[in-house]
Amino acid sequence: MKTTKAVSLADELVRQLERQIDSGELPPGSRFPTEKAITDSAGVSRTVVREAFARLAARGLLESRRGSGAYVPAAARYRAFQVTPEEMQEVEDVIKLLEIRMALETEMAALAAERRTEADIATLRECLDRMAEGGDVEASVDADAAFHAAIARATQNDYYSRFMDFLGIRLVPRRAVYLRDQSDVAHRSYAKAIQRDHEGIFTAIEAGDPVAARRAARRHMQKSLERHRRMKDEAEAGPLD
Repeated sequence: MKTTKAVSLADELVRQLERQIDSGELPPGSRFPTEKAITDSAGVSRTVVREAFARLAARGLLESRRGSGAYVPAAARYRAFQVTPEEMQEVEDVIKLLEIRMALETEMAALAAERRTEADIATLRECLDRMAEGGDVEASVDADAAFHAAIARATQNDYYSRFMDFLGIRLVPRRAVYLRDQSDVAHRSYAKAIQRDHEGIFTAIEAGDPVAARRAARRHMQKSLERHRRMKDEAEAGPLD
């Protein structure tokens, strides 16, 4: 899976406009340059500009006013750091998120093991049972996200739950990214591997063992990282002659 030129150009334009917003060059309330002005100055097509504007709007950094143009919202300076669904379309983006989650999830699991309540254990078990049903892929992914959110709540530290929301961690990387063009057998095998990892984390948290919980969470995240890095390497290598 290779990144198209248009996507790459849109990425760069988004970064450029974000830097201008963060630096104050484009302060809250200011008007963005017109599409034509950007196409002329950046040397990109209107399609690229519109894609960049759509991404900025999704991040709360651009608002359109009918008949007037695009503006930087007043709340842009107070924006919370988050990862949007639009940013989780490529393997490279998923890898970046997983690298952040590596540190977050390991300590979160350890704290959950120390502080979890019986209600937390029941919620985690319910999430695992829903994942094990394995009937509907999206339902299973939703249960996966709920499992990680439940671990955050089990820390009894509200900042973990809030940071998870800001980071977009509830958007557990969609299996459609890793399993694109894969068979049903691959889907089932992947689901079973994830289920085993989650069972290991749950067992450690239920036992109140922070060392084992930290180790199980790290192992889970490391395996996920390795899978996606292999996929990225294979995509970059291209087909064999």
